[in-house]
Amino acid sequence: LQELARDDDESRVAIAAAGGVEVLVSLARDGNEGQKEDAVRALWNLSANDELKVAIAAAGGIEVLVSLARDGNEEQKEGAAGALWNLSAKDDNKAAIVAAGGIELFVAMARDGNEEQKENAVGALANLAYNDDNSVAIALARDGNERQKERDGMRRGRCGT
Repeated sequence: LQELARDDDESRVAIAAAGGVEVLVSLARDGNEGQKEDAVRALWNLSANDELKVAIAAAGGIEVLVSLARDGNEEQKEGAAGALWNLSAKDDNKAAIVAAGGIELFVAMARDGNEEQKENAVGALANLAYNDDNSVAIALARDGNERQKERDGMRRGRCGT
């Protein structure tokens, strides 16, 4: 499904019409490690379609993808963050991504992730920032992370003396 959904919008729609979105969200949530990797990559490809952005959110995909972007293995994090980048282009999905902890997740991923994770996180943050409240929350999350790093550094410095 991942390959079928890569560049063909008709295939994306056909996969969704056959119940593929729900199956993929279920695999991303409950599958084994490999199934989760394949499911998030397929959801990433499906989420390129505007109508399927809504379907993925309606199937509970946002919460599952945020969870995998936070706690999954490297491949799961990359695919989930990519799917969330696409999903965040839809206004209705922005609030759900933020409510699931997406801003803090993407700020941390943009700082600490691998190159693809960073790219996906920054893309999602850019989409989320089109909402004024989210822009403020992004700035506060970034600032809070920087202050925490400074405090941690000071604590380590004091412990060594």
